[in-house]
Amino acid sequence: MQNVMDTLRARGFIKQTVYEEELYEKLGTECVPFYIGFDPTADSLHVGHFMQLVAMKHMQDAGHKPIILIGGGTGMIGDPSGRTDMRSMMTRETVKHHVECFKKQMARFIRFEGENGAVVVDNADWLLDLNYVDFLRDVGVYFSVNKMLTAECYRSRMEKGLTFLEFNYMLMQAYDFLVLNRKYGCLLQLGGDDQWSNILAGADLIRRKERKAAFAMTFTLLTTSEGKKMGKTQKGAVWLDENKTSPYEFYQYWRNTADADVEKCLKLLTFLPLEEIAELTKFQDERINRAKEVLAFELTKMVHGEEKALAAQAEARAAFGGEGEMPEKRVPAGTQTVLAALLATGLCKSNGEARRLVEQGGVSINGEKVTDVNAALPASPFTLFKGKKVRLNVIVG
Repeated sequence: MQNVMDTLRARGFIKQTVYEEELYEKLGTECVPFYIGFDPTADSLHVGHFMQLVAMKHMQDAGHKPIILIGGGTGMIGDPSGRTDMRSMMTRETVKHHVECFKKQMARFIRFEGENGAVVVDNADWLLDLNYVDFLRDVGVYFSVNKMLTAECYRSRMEKGLTFLEFNYMLMQAYDFLVLNRKYGCLLQLGGDDQWSNILAGADLIRRKERKAAFAMTFTLLTTSEGKKMGKTQKGAVWLDENKTSPYEFYQYWRNTADADVEKCLKLLTFLPLEEIAELTKFQDERINRAKEVLAFELTKMVHGEEKALAAQAEARAAFGGEGEMPEKRVPAGTQTVLAALLATGLCKSNGEARRLVEQGGVSINGEKVTDVNAALPASPFTLFKGKKVRLNVIVG
């Protein structure tokens, strides 16, 4: 059987690791318990989380044991990574509700039965009743403040001010890894590359305190070819909960993936063989639209089931006028509103015509009816409809 590290590397997941040769050998010869953490900051997972679930499934299918850590304790503080402001603190009741929602969603992707069935744990179980003095003596002694301040997650916050509350986050996440190592024999933490400092701190704590093997691995972040995070629309995040993002909206988001990002998304987010992906993406002309349709269908099927994926695909094809290819229109980089897009694409000849068309319900973007002619445009590219028959794939810039 292929080593899962080879699989992850071939599909573009792996960004950073430590003790790589030792980890590679373990992944090829034994069941490695590993964990990924999820902060319960909302009552649904979103596209950013989905990539972690796909990685978890690759690991589980290769014989390794997933530990899903819900940050019920750390979520009450908030991770400063990737932020310039402090997260608002949630109540314990809110966190508990989000934890329950997460568990239901994850059951669709990860197997919880069998020899290497996944387990779900909540770090509130051990963090909320910690004795602070004991924690400092037991864990804090292994951390250098000078070294911590060199971590990107802290350096980026120094100008606006970093609270001591958030400064504790790295110690708490490292302590999570230590607890999971002691309780479940967890050897590896996985996560996005913006978590590298925190993940590395946990592996280092176990090696120094327990004098045992522990490993860290981060994945590339899900970004566009322009370096922007994927998973955002005009309405906000692309959620896995169909009550927040409908199956049609979810399908349409991926159907509108930029040409340059299709191959990466197919590798990272689907389980299609690499040979099939190469065949789908070998053309960078209008034939790439077939790959986009496959991407949209596969992801919608994984998240919402085949029946809803087929319905979303049929609805999208009907909206696009069957199997015909969509005309493409590039507009200037400064095009920021619906009004500007209607004028720049030539769909409307004047401001008045554009306003009347929107007021009459004749404009849609990515399948959503536009009600405000001055509304901001979603991420490029997007599908702009004038009525039911006129449609354009619009690229800004």
